[in-house]
Amino acid sequence: LYSSLNYKDALSASGNKGVTKSYPFTPGIDAVGKIRQSKDKNLKVGDEVIVTGYDLGMNTNGGFGEIIHVPSGWVVPLPDNLSMEEAISFGTAGITAAASVDAVISKTDDFELPVVVSGASGGVGSIAVGLLSKLSIDVTAITGKQDSSQFLKDLGAKNIIFRDDFCSEKIRPLDKTKFSAGVDTVGGEILSRIISQVDRHGVVTCCGNVNSIKLETTVFPFILRGIALQGIDSAESPISYKKYLWDKIASDWQIGYSKSSIKIIKLNELAPEIDKILNGNQQGRVVVKHGE
Repeated sequence: LYSSLNYKDALSASGNKGVTKSYPFTPGIDAVGKIRQSKDKNLKVGDEVIVTGYDLGMNTNGGFGEIIHVPSGWVVPLPDNLSMEEAISFGTAGITAAASVDAVISKTDDFELPVVVSGASGGVGSIAVGLLSKLSIDVTAITGKQDSSQFLKDLGAKNIIFRDDFCSEKIRPLDKTKFSAGVDTVGGEILSRIISQVDRHGVVTCCGNVNSIKLETTVFPFILRGIALQGIDSAESPISYKKYLWDKIASDWQIGYSKSSIKIIKLNELAPEIDKILNGNQQGRVVVKHGE
């Protein structure tokens, strides 16, 4: 069994009652492994499967344990072209990024300007950079990590903006258009700035709040440029949509997530990684491998 470390896992592990109501508890909103017991005729013992989101790792004991018990309606069969290790390297972050990219490409008229991705060196952001690049879309990556430039270029980013530079000037209700669309993973001031800089009829997706839960904007980007703000909640997506996203990740959108983007750890190595993600210092993805 594999799991991975997400921001929500770090909150649960830190005793956040907004995520997990009762302790002691085992976090882990992602799990990839083999079925040991099943009452569903479509899911057989030995099948390799993926479970992400819903209540897993929130109030249902999660993937940081070696065995999980979940409803069959939460389970996605592992696609043929994807290994278990590759699948967990994506996890919730991967399908959140995929849902964001799906919204961007289905609702944006053209990509003459680049697509901007915030929090680009984190889990969701880095995968979004890779997916957009795979689709031959120019990507501008925003990051707060001065040492992540080469990492982001390797993922396919054409341009890199450091967070302090992006936030150095006063926010304008309507700024100069710089981007065709945006994938925001952090919220707050950065999302506000992205909204003001997206071109006509572009879409901005929003899936995180690590920067802030507050959003300051005006109606102008929406009524004068016709942009759309699309919330992304992959955890509670219908299982059919999750299967669709996993199939895309395993086929047309397969990016061969590089080993340099993944850190594989044992369960007893989790604590410092939790501190990193809470402090905004995680780069790429952290995978928890059970056993051995």
